[in-house]
Amino acid sequence: MKLDLVKYSLNNLLHRRLRSWLTMLSILIGVMAIFALASFGLGVRHYIDELSQDMGTDKIMMQPKTAFALSEEDYFTQNELEFIRKVNGVGEAAGMTFRSSQVYFKDSGKIKYVYSMGLPTDETFEMVEQLLTVDLLEGRTLKDGDVLKATVGYNYGIEDKVFKRAVRLGDKLHVNGVEVEVVGIYEEIGNPSDDSNIYLTFDGFEEIFGVKEQYGYIAIRVGEEENASAVADKIEDKFRKYRGEKSGQETFTVQTFEEAVATFSNIINGITGILLIIALVSLIVAGINIMNTMYTAVVERTKEIGIMKAIGARNKEILFVFILEAGMLGLAGGLIGIGLGYLVSKAGGAAAAAAGYASLRPYFPWWLIAGCLAFALLVGSLSGLPPSIQASKQNPVESLRYE
Repeated sequence: MKLDLVKYSLNNLLHRRLRSWLTMLSILIGVMAIFALASFGLGVRHYIDELSQDMGTDKIMMQPKTAFALSEEDYFTQNELEFIRKVNGVGEAAGMTFRSSQVYFKDSGKIKYVYSMGLPTDETFEMVEQLLTVDLLEGRTLKDGDVLKATVGYNYGIEDKVFKRAVRLGDKLHVNGVEVEVVGIYEEIGNPSDDSNIYLTFDGFEEIFGVKEQYGYIAIRVGEEENASAVADKIEDKFRKYRGEKSGQETFTVQTFEEAVATFSNIINGITGILLIIALVSLIVAGINIMNTMYTAVVERTKEIGIMKAIGARNKEILFVFILEAGMLGLAGGLIGIGLGYLVSKAGGAAAAAAGYASLRPYFPWWLIAGCLAFALLVGSLSGLPPSIQASKQNPVESLRYE
């Protein structure tokens, strides 16, 4: 009997193809929007998780409160770096410095403005690479004695990304008018700014910018079995006293990598949540549309309902038929919406990657697909419930008389 009711419901929907399609269209759009937005939100979360694994949770980042356009007194000094290294719980610490710079490549004829970074070449270099999440693609990394040599970000090795012609190993770049040789190219990080960085040794940085022992960042790895948050609090307290600053008026920030990830995650979750709420509005509209369609169907099939009751159909079977039809509309719209949402997400991810934002890639866990399908089915079924109840309670005699 149930199978006959399923066939009957399906035939009713197919008999009114245009109305069924227009009803599905509203829920299709809502599911497509939710699926695409959620996949990008989950993709960013997945990227952050991968980043956390690469960088580790034992890292602490220290920088001036004014992160950009720093004045001379904002930078950390070598003496301050040595002080940080002596704080109990610190395993190793390294300074990094950066400046906005003009970069010229003779084969391009254009000047670009990018960030140049000065990096250590001692035993802390591995930690700094982990913090920067850079992995070598070609050539070699920097070493002692590399005064006018540089490693460059991924975009330099791609045509029309930074310069018209791709930069190769051994090519010469002019950084603020000083010629440096490219000895290494890093793999893609996932955003245009980082993938356009130039990396120099401290000696090279001093040669080009005239800056020595001034650090815009201090990267810290805590000792084994040390708690990063506890060590960060200790560094903040001791360094505040070292600089003679009052609590709450520090000119620097100390943050564990986990805290930085949590802050970024909260921002992403907030933005994604707002967008999903907007997308949910379309599903509410879809639910109203389905309800309206089912009420119309009940009115149109009043006499049909009377005939079904006259030949023995019970109220629950009438209820089942109309809820099933509404659920089918929701499920079909959800299936198509997921398919279109997948295509939109893949196209958006490809466009983001082409623009240099490879970190903005969608992620499609199985539960996202199952959840969207279940949600579409639920919206359809619940929207069809009121008209279904109305249909099931109709008096068969009055229904048979209906014209």
